[in-house]
Amino acid sequence: MMYPEYLVAPMREELTRVGFEELKDAEQVNAAIKSEGTTFVMVNSVCGCAAANARPAARMAAANAKHPDKLVTVFAGMEREAVDAARNLMLPYPPSSPSMALFKDGKLVHIIERHQIEGRPAQMIADNLIDAFEQYC
Repeated sequence: MMYPEYLVAPMREELTRVGFEELKDAEQVNAAIKSEGTTFVMVNSVCGCAAANARPAARMAAANAKHPDKLVTVFAGMEREAVDAARNLMLPYPPSSPSMALFKDGKLVHIIERHQIEGRPAQMIADNLIDAFEQYC
C-alpha cells in the first residue's frame, strides 16, 4: 500500500456510501466485470481531480434512474492486485487514475481516462457517463 488507510478511508467512503462495492483482489474484479449485465468501474485516486471531478461525477451518474447493474471501485495506490486486474480489462487504454469504465457482458463499452477528467467540471463528466448508461444499461 502506498498510502495510510486513514488517509484514503474518507475517499473510499465517498463512493461506498452511494452503493459502490470495493473490490480488493483480482478474483473479485474478474467476477464483477466478466459477469452478465453492466458494471461501472471507478478507479479511485488520492489526486485532486479525483476529489473535485471524478468522485462527484461518479456519484451523480450513479444516482441516474438508468444505471449499471453493478457499481464497483478499486483504489490506485492501495490494492495493487485489484487495480491491475481492472486495468488489464481496460486494455488497450493505458493505466490511468482516476478513470471510469463501463462494461457490458464483460466487454468494455465506454471509458473516461484521467486526461478527460482533469479540468472538466463534475457535471460534464457525469453527463458523459449518464449518456453511456442510457445507451448500454
